[in-house]
Amino acid sequence: MPNNEPLLIMESVGKEYFGNRVLSQVSFSLYPGEILGLVGENGAGKSTLMNILFGMPVIAQTGGYEGRIVLDGKEVRFTSPFEAIDAGIGMVHQEFSLLPGFTVTENILLNRESTKYNFLVEIFGDRIRTLDRPAMRHRADDAISQLGFSIDPNTTAAEMPVGHKQFTEIAREIDRKNTKLLVLDEPTAVLTESEAEILVQSLRNLSAKGIAMIFISHRLQEIIELCDKIAVLRDGRLVKETRPKETNVFQVASLMVGRNVETKGAVRPIRSESETVLDVDRLWVDMPGETVREVSFSVQKGEIFGIGGLAGQGKLGIANGIMGLFTAGGSVSVNGKKIRLNDPAFSLSCDMAFVSEDRRGVGLLLDESIDWNIAFTAMQVQNKFVKKILGGLIKWRDDVSMEASAEEYIKSLEIKCTSCKQRAVELSGGNQQKVCLAKAFVVAPQILFVSEPTRGIDVGAKKLVLDTLQKVNRERGTTIIVTSSELEELRSVCDRIAIVDNGRICGILPATCPAEEFGVLMMGEQLEVESDAE
Repeated sequence: MPNNEPLLIMESVGKEYFGNRVLSQVSFSLYPGEILGLVGENGAGKSTLMNILFGMPVIAQTGGYEGRIVLDGKEVRFTSPFEAIDAGIGMVHQEFSLLPGFTVTENILLNRESTKYNFLVEIFGDRIRTLDRPAMRHRADDAISQLGFSIDPNTTAAEMPVGHKQFTEIAREIDRKNTKLLVLDEPTAVLTESEAEILVQSLRNLSAKGIAMIFISHRLQEIIELCDKIAVLRDGRLVKETRPKETNVFQVASLMVGRNVETKGAVRPIRSESETVLDVDRLWVDMPGETVREVSFSVQKGEIFGIGGLAGQGKLGIANGIMGLFTAGGSVSVNGKKIRLNDPAFSLSCDMAFVSEDRRGVGLLLDESIDWNIAFTAMQVQNKFVKKILGGLIKWRDDVSMEASAEEYIKSLEIKCTSCKQRAVELSGGNQQKVCLAKAFVVAPQILFVSEPTRGIDVGAKKLVLDTLQKVNRERGTTIIVTSSELEELRSVCDRIAIVDNGRICGILPATCPAEEFGVLMMGEQLEVESDAE
């Protein structure tokens, strides 16, 4: 229960980036043990507001901010995250910050390791103290157990599925004993429904211990169920502060976007039999945390084919293996022609494109402009946006057509940016996702793989992305394979859905089948269904 005095007061906070006003006069307070749900569309200013609170260097480097912040009764103005951490603020960012080669234990206790005495300390001082591995293991186990989740503390971050990485990030903040306020930016975006339920319960337990939280999520039902109050940002302004019992998901969504939101997906027309465009036979993929074992299925021309399943069961590995990003074997054919696996350039040359679930690590050139990101793959693979003279002996970049194409997609996908010359790293997560989609659309592939297309983006942007995929499928005839952790999302746009469990397809059902039948498949149970996997 909240105490009488606020733990945090943010008063008239404002911020301008690159000539673009992103926050204006934002004010709210937060009491010890209270959970504030912070919601808004991508680009509404949520991450910027939290970057200000946490003292991220980008804020000071771009002219600082307006307003004031009061923590525990004292005005603060952090210039680095270390100052915020020392003051008792922990933050779990939307993008992971784990060291890939370090174990779970080492990541949780980084820079706070337990050490033990040895005789060399008398000669060289405390810097020669050695790591107390058993004590570190005990601390890591304790932090993880508070989350009600099970992770092997000796597993390296590179080997973990994304869900385990998220729990490790949160456990790191829990291990800091002085934490008073925990900021969680889209903590459940990479989690399955069951994992998200575990996390929500563990956050309630932390709240009962007096830790206040700012919980940022696009899963509005979680906001309603978990939070004590809700703050809605739109276009950088706080448009409403309310309590869950006084509102509902649809009202919050409408406040976020400034209009009524229709949440139901479009009903797909019943498809007649068509020719097979993609045939996968006994595919295996060695992707850490998403291993695929002898998967077989076929996709019809013009179909939207869904791949679902729980986290870490292999669904993400299928597209990554076919597109050559991880070691793979088996047989994959496009229009009857076998493609060469383990060769990304060859896969792209076979009229296929891929929107990765890892938009920052794989999907984008973060330090390059939006127009360069959108044009890059088409330029490399298809020689688009290239001018030629003397029969192609001399080539140079066609900046005019690049900019025109980028502006077209900025408008159609409603990418919030200052111009097509803004760097990708400066965009919000949802707008980065839209750039990844534009990059694939401009290639105009016959087959498009899209992994987690709406992860971490708001309800309005989610509908836009799904509608755009259906439009591209309908108008261009593009065959689309969508991999998603959101079953209802798949059911709203797909013709058929394959469920992956333990690296294998355990069934393929029409999207019109009841959700319960998909749930049975996700639990590893086989159904007597017509399946291309057989």
